[in-house]
Amino acid sequence: MDNRLAGKVAAVTGAGRGIGRGVALLLAEEGASVVVNDLGCEVDGTGSSNVPADQVVAEIQQNGGKATANYDDVSSAQGGENLIQTAVDNYEKLDILVNSVGIRKDHMIYQTSEEEWDQVIRNNLKGTFVPTKFACILFRQQRSGRIVNLTSDAGLGAVGSSNYAAASEGIVGFTRTVARDMGRYGVICNAISPLAQTRLFPGLVEEFRGGEAGLTPEGTAGIGMSPPLSQWEGRGSADDPDNIAPLAVLLCTDIVPNINGYVLGVRGGSIFLYSNPQIERSIYAWGNYSMDEMDVLVPKMIATGQ
Repeated sequence: MDNRLAGKVAAVTGAGRGIGRGVALLLAEEGASVVVNDLGCEVDGTGSSNVPADQVVAEIQQNGGKATANYDDVSSAQGGENLIQTAVDNYEKLDILVNSVGIRKDHMIYQTSEEEWDQVIRNNLKGTFVPTKFACILFRQQRSGRIVNLTSDAGLGAVGSSNYAAASEGIVGFTRTVARDMGRYGVICNAISPLAQTRLFPGLVEEFRGGEAGLTPEGTAGIGMSPPLSQWEGRGSADDPDNIAPLAVLLCTDIVPNINGYVLGVRGGSIFLYSNPQIERSIYAWGNYSMDEMDVLVPKMIATGQ
C-alpha cells in the first residue's frame, strides 16, 4: 500500500543528512510534500551551507515528489517560525513535523565549558521546542497533527556527554508533555531513540565499545544486550540511518493513533518500545520522617539490591 501520506505536508528539520534525510525521502515516497530544513552546519554546530538541503530536495523532485528547501536555524524563534511559514506559503498547510537536529561537543563533565553546554542544549533541545511550538499553533486550529522527535539513549547515561545527555532526556520529557498538551486536539507526539551510523556517530557506536565505567545503553536501560554487530557496512546494513525512516513515517500516519507520548527505539534491526517511568519502590509513614527512621528504612526498603 503506497501513498499513505498522499495530500499531507511535512516539515523535517536536520533533513540534509543522516536520519533526517532518510525520513524526508520516505515521507515524499509515501506522498507527502516535504519542507527539507537543514542549516548545513558541522557536527559541532559551526558553519552553514545550503547544499545538504538542496541535494535532498533535488533527489525528491527527481523521484517525482514535491519538496522545498529551508535553511533556517530552528533553534531561534524566527528560524522555527520561518520553517512552519515555509510549509504554509508553499503548500498552504502543515500536517507533520519531524525534529531531527543534533550536534555534539563531548567532554567529561569536569572539562565541559559553559559555552559547549549552552550550544548543545540550544541546538538539540531548543531546536526541538521552537518548531514544535509554531507547528502546534496550526495543529491546534486544525485539530490534527503528527510530531516525531529524534532523541538519544545518551540520557540513560553516556560517558563524556553530559550536555548531549541532558538535551536528549529533555526531549523525552518534552515529548511526553506535548503529547498531553496537544492530545485533546487530535495531535500525536512521540520520540525515537535510534542507533545508526551518522556524522554524530561515525564509527562503532558507544554501545559496542567497552564503556569506561562498564556501562552500555542496553545495560543502563535494562533491555539486555543486542546481538553482536560487525563493523559498519554502509547502505543497507542493519545500522544504515535509512532504517529509522519507516518507524518515523509510520508514526506520522493514522495507523497507530494509540501510541502517544512514548519513546521507541531502533537498534541493530530491532524496533522496541520503552516503558514510561513507574514507581519501583516506596515507603510510607504518618507525618514527616525522622533521620533515625531514614537511617533504617531507606537502606532496607529503597536501596536494597541496588
